[in-house]
Parts: sequence; structure tokens; C-alpha cells
Amino acid sequence: MSAGARRQRLLMQKRGEGEDEYGNPQSDAFATVFETTAELIPMKGSEPVIAARLTGTQPYVVRIPSCAAARDVTTAWRIVDKRDPFRIFNITSVADMDQKNRTIDILATQGEAA
Repeated sequence: MSAGARRQRLLMQKRGEGEDEYGNPQSDAFATVFETTAELIPMKGSEPVIAARLTGTQPYVVRIPSCAAARDVTTAWRIVDKRDPFRIFNITSVADMDQKNRTIDILATQGEAA
């Protein structure tokens, strides 16, 4: 992946963990862990019917350079477009497709509830 293909600035976010007043684990709001450049490769979208409403979803392959923080990304995280904070991607899977640890390919969907 050349640097010219990485045109997007993305925020990789993870849901915070905390405890309520009784000591029970509780999920907090998402917090940005790191920022990266990425190549967004759109795939064929779909329009499923959810709760009797037509909903459009667009899956993407998000290709980011590999680093220690990128290798920690899981499906519990989400991706936010830095230039458009209302553009949120839910992560479906994370893989090192080339097996050389140069890039991480993330399958993510825009338009789905977290």
C-alpha cells in the first residue's frame, strides 16, 4: 500500500471501562486510542429491512499501516472519520491479510447501529 492511497484520516476508538457505585463493571463512552491514515475500499452495499424500515449499509475494507496500537484493534472498537465525525464505522473483523505485518485489513460497516 503506497502512502498516496491512504487518503483518509481515521480515529480508532475503544469503549472505556469503568465501575458503577457498587463496583460492577460498566461500559463508558468511546474514547480515541490513536489516529491513523487509511485506504477505504468500498464493497457492495445492501439495504436490509430492520424493524419494518429499509436501512442502507455500506461495508468497507479499511486498510491501515500496522503498528503496535493497530494490532490491538478488535471488533469491540469503532472507527470515526476525522474529517466527518458523523461518519462512523462498526468493525466486523480484523485481519493481517498479507501475513507480513505491513498492513491491517479491517472489515467495517457504515450505517449500522453499534
